[in-house]
Amino acid sequence: MQNRETIPIDEVLPLLIEKLKVFGRAVLTAEPGAGKTTRTPLALLNEAWLDGQQIIMLEPRRLAARAAAVYMAQQLGEQVGETVGYRIRTESRVSARTRITVVTEGILTRMLQNDPGLDGVGLIIFDEFHERSLHADLGLALAMQSRSLLREDLRILVMSATLDAAAVAGLLEDAPVIDCQGSMYPVETKYMPQGANEPLEAAVSRVVQHALSAHSGSLLVFLPGAGEIRRVLSALEPRVGSDCILTPLYGALPQELQQQAIAAPPPGKRKIVLATSIAESSLTVSGITVVIDSGLRRTALFSPRTGMSRLATMRAARDSADQRRGRAGRLAPGVCYRLWSEAEHRLLAPATPPEMLEADLTPLALELAAWGASPEELRWLDVPPAAPYRQAAGLLRQLGAFDAAGVITPHGRQMAQLGLHPRLAHMLLRAVPLGLSRAACRLAALLEERDLFRGQAAAQDSDLRSRLSLVMTSGEAGSGPSRHADVDRSALQRLLQVSSQWERQLHKLCLAEQAAQEDWQSYCGLLVSLAYPDRIAQRRSDGRYLLRSGRGAAFRTRQLLGEEPFLAIAEVDDEGAEGRILLAAPLSEEHLHQFYREQMEEGARADWNEQTGTVQVRRRLTLGAILLQDRPDPHPTPERITEALLAAVAEQIDVLLPWNAKSKQLQARVEFLRRLDPSWPDLRSEALTANVHDWLAPYVSGMRKRSELQNLSMYIILENMLGWERMQELQAEVPTHLQVPSGSRIPIQYEGPQAPYVSVRLQEVFGMMETPRIGYGRIPITLHLLSPANRPVQVTSDLRSFWSGTYFEIKKDLKGRYPKHYWPDDPLQASATRKVRPSKP
Repeated sequence: MQNRETIPIDEVLPLLIEKLKVFGRAVLTAEPGAGKTTRTPLALLNEAWLDGQQIIMLEPRRLAARAAAVYMAQQLGEQVGETVGYRIRTESRVSARTRITVVTEGILTRMLQNDPGLDGVGLIIFDEFHERSLHADLGLALAMQSRSLLREDLRILVMSATLDAAAVAGLLEDAPVIDCQGSMYPVETKYMPQGANEPLEAAVSRVVQHALSAHSGSLLVFLPGAGEIRRVLSALEPRVGSDCILTPLYGALPQELQQQAIAAPPPGKRKIVLATSIAESSLTVSGITVVIDSGLRRTALFSPRTGMSRLATMRAARDSADQRRGRAGRLAPGVCYRLWSEAEHRLLAPATPPEMLEADLTPLALELAAWGASPEELRWLDVPPAAPYRQAAGLLRQLGAFDAAGVITPHGRQMAQLGLHPRLAHMLLRAVPLGLSRAACRLAALLEERDLFRGQAAAQDSDLRSRLSLVMTSGEAGSGPSRHADVDRSALQRLLQVSSQWERQLHKLCLAEQAAQEDWQSYCGLLVSLAYPDRIAQRRSDGRYLLRSGRGAAFRTRQLLGEEPFLAIAEVDDEGAEGRILLAAPLSEEHLHQFYREQMEEGARADWNEQTGTVQVRRRLTLGAILLQDRPDPHPTPERITEALLAAVAEQIDVLLPWNAKSKQLQARVEFLRRLDPSWPDLRSEALTANVHDWLAPYVSGMRKRSELQNLSMYIILENMLGWERMQELQAEVPTHLQVPSGSRIPIQYEGPQAPYVSVRLQEVFGMMETPRIGYGRIPITLHLLSPANRPVQVTSDLRSFWSGTYFEIKKDLKGRYPKHYWPDDPLQASATRKVRPSKP
């Protein structure tokens, strides 16, 4: 090993080695600059407990994995790929001599799935675990179960700069914690808030120019994504001097440009590195003494409600802001400018949420099924949340990866072996027998990598066919159409590289492929639908689209693609009530019926037509919320017609049924008695609606029109519901009429606040001493006493008191207004009459 200077991590390595030897697991926390990433694996390499086995070190980012491996190889005086190598997607530099392999997250998961015992591996290191990616949490959970069940000698080391060490140590069964203080230089923090209406690029440009004049050294600017980096780059180019080198740094950047960004600037030059969160940890960007932090992060938020993810720009948490700040003090004293206020800083969330709580869990659900475990059987810092996990399992059933019982299928195991998102893996596997594997691999790369089109070209063209055509007609070197100004040539080159690797993976699975389909362009929509079957969409009359899931979606701008009757949508945001279609392809109706016929539902639907007043039965063919066919049913079953008629009555029971005064009075009489005796049935409209099938079905069999319903007798139907004995009791206790001394039978009213009551002329109740009572003798009938002209003169429920007092007060008035009528001095002894005066005996 080459001569090297002593760094902080060296002080704790002997203790770490001892703890790993004794306990087999440990947590190492070290401040940025301590050297944990590149020093620790080399220090452990020749320990006796490794016995010639390999060390696998997990790095969350490809750039950091490659850089760490190269640096460690240089420390050994070797080329990368000898003692130290790396494996990342699309690239591998290992050999039979390799003892330390730096891998990215998906690689570790595949290694564990292919060999749960990890034969030949003595130590797994989880570096920068504080980033809490989905694959890191999964990898640690699988490694711990492997250690528990298969490999007691497998050692696990979790390393991080900012981490809740106690929680991780507890997860690792009380693993020892080793803390290294590091060698951070002091960093001054300055707050220069972005103006309320100031664009981000303007604010960054302003602070960059201030920092260039106030400080020496190079600048590292943290921005949320590649789009913001490009805008800031354009804003700064005309404003910085020739001694400044502007360079971007983000994950999808070609390797050579990434290396340029982290390399030291030439003598006499300063660098301004515009980076995403890729530069937060692991990497040391040479020469940086100034950090400018926008305070923003870009993350994919998954919605269980819609089953879709959307990229969201959010405030970075305090732990992330501290990590970014530390980049300024790695090599010398530095300064950090924050584009927010000190008061806003105090309101930031303390920690960045783990990806487990925000991401689509479909890949996790497939990996767990392939592993043969449920989430409950593994140990987690954060248990997979239930709703997104159920959503993931439902999608995997739809993709054929799970059977109805939730058990992984042979198709699901092949999907897991590909190491792609399950949607794309399913598409690739289904494309093989169609002779479309190459087109599918190219399309999968298009969907997973960044967009080939830039600027307005991307915004104005959402058609995936134009992108697929570009990729399919381009050579491996990215020549030809890629020279177009709106095409990102580096993205095209990477896309071709990635898709070629997936073709090789499909070949390794020994799948029998049909002859290559030359008309791949017409199959673009079908391929997209295989990956996103839940996003098959049908055009509505107004130009918007209805997704199979029931969600709405629309194009932001008018496009030719928006005239297609059916689309397969690959990318749609989840903002607001209706999503915005970003990438899609036409799906032919022929392919729709050919490949999704088994998932379609066909059946008759009977509905009430309010305009015609009749039940109409139609046969419908649907795919989820999408209606594909709707035609009259020539032979509807009587049962279906009756069901629809009853459903219509339930919605409009007081309108469609022929209620009259007599039937309404019967309802009211029963309700009156039910308040006295709850054993009586509830015949109110609300209650009848709730069980309309039980009481009305026998009477409407064979009917389908409103006019036929009008022939029913609601009184007889209600009478039959009560039965003979109840009707007799009802007649006795709640009569329909009251017979008064004059001989008249007056209707009793059972509705209203004074019910029960009768309206009767005063002269007809002469001689009636007591107020009549009904309802088992418990309720007096209220008497509305009328003048000879049928105008109200008194309301009473106590007739005896009325005769002894109030009668004489109103008698004077009545006698003056109606002098020819009979107004006796003793109403209790007088004869009642319906005439002006009683008949003489």
